[in-house]
Amino acid sequence: MLKKYSGSVRIVFKNYPLKNHKFAAKAATAALSAGRQGKFWEFHDELFKNYRQLSDKKFSEIARKLGLNETQFQEDRKNPEIVAMVQTDYQEGSKIGVRGIPAVFVNGRRISNRDLQAIGSIIEKEIKKTKKR
Repeated sequence: MLKKYSGSVRIVFKNYPLKNHKFAAKAATAALSAGRQGKFWEFHDELFKNYRQLSDKKFSEIARKLGLNETQFQEDRKNPEIVAMVQTDYQEGSKIGVRGIPAVFVNGRRISNRDLQAIGSIIEKEIKKTKKR
């Protein structure tokens, strides 16, 4: 989508750690910590590949696998700014009605059909609306 609609679309990722998942908030914090070293999406992808084995040990394994500075990574995981970012994202999500993940929005409108073709069609309609203004 980013390539196809370059200049018209941006992705905004927000964390919404599910309360019933023991490691969800820690995973979100770990991914943001990896992001401080330019590896957010890589870490994110590894978390989803390993979602059944998440633990503090697994976060460290992923950090090593991605070549992160482990000392910095562990310090960032405890950083109050990063922890607050996750909490703020969660509160924002709750406020707009997010109840589960993934949740996809286009211009503030929740999209239930996450098929790429359907999302593309919605994006095209939104772009046309913008051009009419």
